[in-house]
Amino acid sequence: MADLAVTSLSLAQFRSHAQANLSVDARSVAIFGANGAGKTNILEAVSLLSPGRGLRRAAAEDMARRSAGVGWRIRATIELAGQTNEIETGQQPNSSRAVRINDKVATQSALGRIGRVIWLIPAMDRLWIEGADGRRRFLDRATLSFEPEHGEAVLGYDKAMRERNRLLKDGVQDAHWYRALEHRMAETGAQIIANRDRTVALLTSAQTEARTAFPAAALQIMQPDGGDLPSQPDDLAQALAESRSADMRAGRSLVGPHRSDLSAAYAAKSVAARDCSTGEQKALLISLILANGRALKENFGAPPILLLDEVAAHLDPDRRAALYEEIVALGAQAWMTATEPALFAELGTRAQYLAVREQDGTSQAKAMEHLP
Repeated sequence: MADLAVTSLSLAQFRSHAQANLSVDARSVAIFGANGAGKTNILEAVSLLSPGRGLRRAAAEDMARRSAGVGWRIRATIELAGQTNEIETGQQPNSSRAVRINDKVATQSALGRIGRVIWLIPAMDRLWIEGADGRRRFLDRATLSFEPEHGEAVLGYDKAMRERNRLLKDGVQDAHWYRALEHRMAETGAQIIANRDRTVALLTSAQTEARTAFPAAALQIMQPDGGDLPSQPDDLAQALAESRSADMRAGRSLVGPHRSDLSAAYAAKSVAARDCSTGEQKALLISLILANGRALKENFGAPPILLLDEVAAHLDPDRRAALYEEIVALGAQAWMTATEPALFAELGTRAQYLAVREQDGTSQAKAMEHLP
C-alpha cells in the first residue's frame, strides 16, 4: 500500500464532471473509457492537489463546466503516513483560485508540503524534439516536487525580468533603474540554478542506483551558447549588468536561467534523446518519472502520487507489465488512464478500477473492483 494516497475525491462543476464523488483506497486507480469521456479530467483534478496550474497548465477560469456558468470545486482527502489532510481548491466566477487545507486558508506552495504529485501526459511525448521551453517546464516541475518554494523563486525571477525587459524595450539608459531589478533577478536566479542542479543530481542518482526495464537518461543543464551560467548572486548580477547593451539591442534579457535547456541522452547508447526512436523517447520519459518517484521516496519519506495519462497504450506488453511492477515496487498510488480495460490486465487486484463514460454531455464515473 502507498504511504501517500488520495482516498476520496469530489468534483463539482469541474470540466466535464457536474458532480463526482470517488472513494478509493491506497492502491493504484486504473481509469478506462472512450476518448472524450472525462478520464483525463479526473487526473487533472488530482494534479491540482499540488502547487501550480495542473497537468494542462490551464487558467483556473477554463476549468469550470461551460454549460453550468458557475465556479468549480475539488475536495480531497490525502493520507500521508497515517496523517489525514482535507484539501479543498476551486474558483468562483470573477475571483482567483482558492486553497484550503484542513478548513484553513492556505497557499498553493503549502500543498507541496503535504504530498507530492508528478505526471506524464501525451503532450510531453515530443519533449525532446521541440523547444527548450517545454524542457524547462519539465525540469521545474520535477524541481518543484523536491523544493515547494521553487515556484516562488521562479515567479519572483519572471516578474523582475519582465520589468527589466520593459526598460530594455523602452531604451532606458539609466543604470540606476536596472540595478534593483538585476539584484532581484540574481538572487532568485541563483536559487533557481541551485534547485535545478540538485534536481538533476537526484534524478541521476535515482536512475543509476535502480534496476529497471526503462533506459537511464544522462542529464545536463545547458546554455544556448554552450558556456557556463554564473551560479552565485553577485556573479549573476555582474553578468546581467555586462549584458545590458546586447540585451537592449535584442529587447530582452539574454542571460539567466530562463535561457537554460535540459539535455538528455540514452545513456547506454550515448545517443541524444532527440535522435532516439519514438518508443525510446517515451521510455526515457518514463524512466525519469520513476526516478523522480524513487528520489522523492528517499528524500521526502514517501513516494509521490503518479498521474499517467494514456501511458500503457504506447508500451508493448512486456514493458507495460514492467511499468506496473515498478509502480508497485515504488509503493506509489498511480492514477492511470486508458481507452481499453485490457491494457490494465497485468495489474489484477493490485489496482482498483473506474469506468468513465459520457452521458447527456456529462461525465459519469463508476467504481469497479475488477475489470469487466
